[in-house]
Amino acid sequence: MHTSAGSSAVCAWQNNNKKGCKMDNEFKEDVLAGLRLTQKALSPKYFYDAQGSKYFDQICQLEEYYPYRTELSLLPEVARELQDYFHQQSVDSIQLVEFGAGSLHKVKPVLQELKMVKEFIAIDISGAHLQAASEELAEAFPDLPIKAAQGDFTKPIELAPSDATPMGFFPGSTIGNFDPGEALDFLRNARTTLGKDSYLLLGVDTKKDQQMLEDAYDDSSNVTARFNKNILTRINRELNGNFDLSQFEHVAIYNEELGRIEMHLRSLVDQQVTVAGETFQFKQGETIHTENSYKYHPDEFDELVTAAGWKRECLWLAPDAIFSVMLLHSKEDN
Repeated sequence: MHTSAGSSAVCAWQNNNKKGCKMDNEFKEDVLAGLRLTQKALSPKYFYDAQGSKYFDQICQLEEYYPYRTELSLLPEVARELQDYFHQQSVDSIQLVEFGAGSLHKVKPVLQELKMVKEFIAIDISGAHLQAASEELAEAFPDLPIKAAQGDFTKPIELAPSDATPMGFFPGSTIGNFDPGEALDFLRNARTTLGKDSYLLLGVDTKKDQQMLEDAYDDSSNVTARFNKNILTRINRELNGNFDLSQFEHVAIYNEELGRIEMHLRSLVDQQVTVAGETFQFKQGETIHTENSYKYHPDEFDELVTAAGWKRECLWLAPDAIFSVMLLHSKEDN
């Protein structure tokens, strides 16, 4: 247990699904399986080692990256209106659970305005980064019990029993990193984790001008390029890989037909790379598909919400509808 400067303690809670060597082994298996595909691919959840998390924090400060600042500007109003909404629903205490918590910047305006939060649980795959962020949060909210759990937030997790009403928090456009089938699975698993009569507050990026979208994922400072390439650095370090980062370039394009931004790492030359003792061939121009970011009109996203057993209760839209925040409620008949 790590105690902050205030009276609140940050409890490092280990998700039973993800312990030590099992996490390392899954990383190896997923990387090798992805590189064996005809269209080579790596899961974006592996972006977020300590360095990758730092790069993402830098991305969030970029002028081009509108999702971060747009959602952050919405959240104080959202939280104030949630306070009134929950009073009307006779909810007097909340157990707040953030999935893919990262640096915990987005939860601060929620905690400042939503006074009925009695416990906060932060779940993320990058344990060291999460623990540091949780300790910083504890200094800002010394009376709030905080738990930091390292694990795969996309899978069902058993929460500690609580008398408070569970509410998940999934900010940013992270839901867009899943294809629609995976997003449906996440919403179902989140419902399993949170239980009956629970809530989920999440950010959903919307469809908009193509240039605005592509600029957000291919910034002029090349921070996103370094973030994208960092997954190769991680493979080199943890799986005895020999990727030459100078022989790959970052690519971000909007696939209008599928309604998603695609991020790739494109090989600049014919080459071969070894990972964990296995050799992979790359032709010049061949890519590794590292991330999707799906964009949804609210009505489109409602189809996933309903199929997963949730009901949209509230919707907040930024000016020009460039970003949305939604409150979902688990349906009683499921």
